Amino acid sequence: MRISYLPKSAAILALGASLLFASAAQSQQAATKPTTHQLKPTPTTVAWGFYDAAAKPVLRIKSGDKVEVQTLITSSPTRLEGAGLPPDQVEQSLRDIHKDVTNKGPGGHILTGPIYVEGAEPGDVLEIRIKKVELAIPYAYNAFGPTSGFLPEDFGYAKMRIIPLDKKRMMAQFAPGIEIPLRPFFGSMGVAPPPASGRVNSAPPGIHAGNLDNKELVAGTTLYIPVHVPGALFEVGDGHAGQGNGEVDITALETSLTGTLEFIVRKDMHLTWPAPKRLPTTSRWVPTRT
Repeated sequence: MRISYLPKSAAILALGASLLFASAAQSQQAATKPTTHQLKPTPTTVAWGFYDAAAKPVLRIKSGDKVEVQTLITSSPTRLEGAGLPPDQVEQSLRDIHKDVTNKGPGGHILTGPIYVEGAEPGDVLEIRIKKVELAIPYAYNAFGPTSGFLPEDFGYAKMRIIPLDKKRMMAQFAPGIEIPLRPFFGSMGVAPPPASGRVNSAPPGIHAGNLDNKELVAGTTLYIPVHVPGALFEVGDGHAGQGNGEVDITALETSLTGTLEFIVRKDMHLTWPAPKRLPTTSRWVPTRT
């Protein structure tokens, strides 16, 4: 058997080339591996009361990435304290946003985002897989006013109640002897509307999805929304610890939430309205009326 040896310099070059190729392969693999991002509400990372094609994204992600997102309760420090909440339980981020954000309206929801999903183009569909939804604070509120809700003739006054939340038992202590099971979900999840629509109020839902207030959109479900602008510009907020079949008095168990959402750009789907969402353990579809 004949054995040949490379010159020392050639061996070093060959070793360097192999390391370079290995490094390039690892870099390519890392570049295509889905990433998990974090997004918290601050004065520079929220859209107060609107969905808008002209809004500047606060985070850019790729299709397949996940975002660990936090949303804020839809109320003000003043109103919460007026209802009896101790000042030290008001989130500092809520105080900062109410103090510093001036670009707001016409709606009242503080929405975290927009998130730009690379590759999403008008005509595509954004698939949002709701992986996790959890309580961020140990309380919620329910409130109504003299002109809100469906029974103004019976309740012609304003009232807000602070409701303690038991995260361990997943129950709300509504009143002595009255407990409400918790099923947290984001009341508002949507994308930017078509540019011609301008700034859209965060209160009514529409072709951009938005304030669906669908109590079935809990962890383990999936929502499909048609894309109207490059990047989709997704926003989320209006956290609910629980809700009945609609908001009879115009609010649910309003609270702050954290959640993990996974985003998939679907080039193979084409919708003109937000699609029904799929329950995790069955093949049943629940229509989402907008």
